[in-house]
Amino acid sequence: HVQLVESGGGSVEDGGSLRLSCAASAPIGGSTSMGWFRQAPGKEREGVAAIDSEGTTFYSASVKGRFTISKDNVKNTLYLQMNSLKPEDTAMYYCAAGPERTQIATIDTADFPYWSQGTQVTVS
Repeated sequence: HVQLVESGGGSVEDGGSLRLSCAASAPIGGSTSMGWFRQAPGKEREGVAAIDSEGTTFYSASVKGRFTISKDNVKNTLYLQMNSLKPEDTAMYYCAAGPERTQIATIDTADFPYWSQGTQVTVS
């Protein structure tokens, strides 16, 4: 069972940047896929970025070119660098961990059994 502790949310102006961190209680190297999701009030949780077991990254169309997912296998920490933030990026953000996978076609909540508590990101 992997525990995920998230940090780094907050409020930022339109066009600003934030970096989210997600510390895992277990190694997140080659045997783990990881993702970032967000959920705005009244909307379904959506996948925004993922990194597979080989380190290949995947992004939703809404954040591609603005967000960067990365991980530090020594620190067992996942990151989401968010640049050029827009008001529509406002949501609760979650990190998630799943089994070894490559070529993530869709960033789907069903593929990630372990979740963080979430952190609020507000862009105004």
